[in-house]
Amino acid sequence: MQSAIRIIGIDPGLRRTGWGVIETLGNSLRFVASGTVTSDGDMDLASRLCQLHDGLAEIVHSYRPDEAAVEQTFVNKDAVATLKLGQARGVAMLVPARAGLPVSEYAPNAVKKSVIGVGHGEKQQIHMMLKILMPKAEFKGNDAADALAIAICHAHNRGGERMRRVLATG
Repeated sequence: MQSAIRIIGIDPGLRRTGWGVIETLGNSLRFVASGTVTSDGDMDLASRLCQLHDGLAEIVHSYRPDEAAVEQTFVNKDAVATLKLGQARGVAMLVPARAGLPVSEYAPNAVKKSVIGVGHGEKQQIHMMLKILMPKAEFKGNDAADALAIAICHAHNRGGERMRRVLATG
């Protein structure tokens, strides 16, 4: 008998890192939890990264996901902000990897396409589709909603991801 797979989606950010946990069994999706880990903007960068690490580590420990999915960052015009986001993304990938989870990455357009059917869309469209796909889903803010969307994207694509990992390791 097939068992449910628990997936954590992570939307990395230095101020706010969204997280969302779902379970998938076959084609069905079930909302488990979501939220946001924050860092104190008045602290130095290393301390803020520690706050994100510790917060995500507690979430992974509490919800015990089987797999993780992290959104890929985009490069913006502010190089310093892009570098800081990349460091937060490194933490978002490190925490589940250290917990022994396979970590997949998805581009923002792939996440949107997986959830709303097109690669470009508004946050409200994502929120609406989350409620349709998982009527019991609760999320406060865009970061938690985006993390749930990342988890759903992974649920829809996980077979292909697993096959790519097998082929890559030869």
